[in-house]
Amino acid sequence: MSDRDVYLIDGARTPFLKVRGRRGPFTPVDLAVQCGRPLLARQPVAPEAYDMVILGCVNVIADEMNPARVAALRLGMGDEMVAFTVQINCGSGMQSLDTAFRYIREGQSDLILAGGTEALSHAPLVLRDEAVDWLSGMQKSSGPLATAQSAIQIRPSHLKPVVGLERGLTDPITDLSMGQTAELLAHHFSITRAMADTYAVESHKRLAAAQEAGVLEDEVLPAFDRAGHVYKNDDGVRPDSSVDKLGELKPVFEKPYGRVTAGNASQVTDGASWCILASGDAVKRHKLQPVAKLVDSEWAALNPAVMGLGPVMSVTPLLSRRNLVPGDIELWEINEAFAAQVLACLAAWQDANFCREVLGLEAPFGTIPRDRLNIHGGAISLGHPVGTSGNRIVLHLANALRRTGKTRGVATECIGGGQGGSMILEAV
Repeated sequence: MSDRDVYLIDGARTPFLKVRGRRGPFTPVDLAVQCGRPLLARQPVAPEAYDMVILGCVNVIADEMNPARVAALRLGMGDEMVAFTVQINCGSGMQSLDTAFRYIREGQSDLILAGGTEALSHAPLVLRDEAVDWLSGMQKSSGPLATAQSAIQIRPSHLKPVVGLERGLTDPITDLSMGQTAELLAHHFSITRAMADTYAVESHKRLAAAQEAGVLEDEVLPAFDRAGHVYKNDDGVRPDSSVDKLGELKPVFEKPYGRVTAGNASQVTDGASWCILASGDAVKRHKLQPVAKLVDSEWAALNPAVMGLGPVMSVTPLLSRRNLVPGDIELWEINEAFAAQVLACLAAWQDANFCREVLGLEAPFGTIPRDRLNIHGGAISLGHPVGTSGNRIVLHLANALRRTGKTRGVATECIGGGQGGSMILEAV
């Protein structure tokens, strides 16, 4: 064990709570505190002993600017705790880990709390431009007559706000929604509706089996709201899901013939996740018990219209740099933004022309067996709180390696805006 090796010591997350048309019980910081407090309490290290806190969050709310700092203070980590928030869309939770990884590897820190949090149910409602202009005119009006003249210019459309999340999930460069980018990939790689629905059903079945077997008990900590209600499990899982039932759903993004539906896409959810990272020196000094070693990471960028191929573009050079092939990876976590997107990544790695022309490989990258991929389900069944998911998949990969006795795994995700991130973990 080298002093500058980086280890994942422990981690925890909240249940992922499906957004059901109303504000959820927790803000982003509430969620981070719910799982952060018991996680810190079970460590042999005082909360004040950490070097810094890094938290991914995309939809920061007005009352919690720099949620990392707010969370650190509420967690009792002390007034002197440096804490900052990172944002790279869907990769924010992984970016927090990667930033911590590099701080520790380069000798600037020894012990970091890194996480991700998102309360999509608290995404803001945004006034339309016309409504903003009307309000501006009202504020500038001077005198009763001018105020009355401005007031009568109000239109019914001014009272209908825009859901901020809807705009946030639309790429500003291509003007395509994330679902439309998945439709493009489904077309390019011949992913059928039946294939996507079959994958989605498998995700639900795997998560339901994991919950039944208690696989997630150490990872998922209960959350308690102010009314005393307890939330114990990811609540979007549908154990009775079937291809026939999903087949009844209408396409959402490309009607009437599209392949992406609400049933084979990730769920809109609230949730938070934390991981504790430590140097080899800190492991020895504090007598910590690592779960996994963070070996390497890679980030990539590509055309936003095909952002779902981000895992392909980041994993391929990462494995090449480490002289690894797909068969060397025993467990894979690919964030399930959309079933069609995950299947397109698998297809791209097996496509000789794509691998040659885009990845510069002489032969197809290889096959990822389904029994090594997302073995306990993924975002289709448990949800995708955007700033959290990258952290969750790394945490779950580490726990899955330990539970299954496997040695090496990869966690990877596509990122809205046309990017991808990936990390290699090795069991300790």
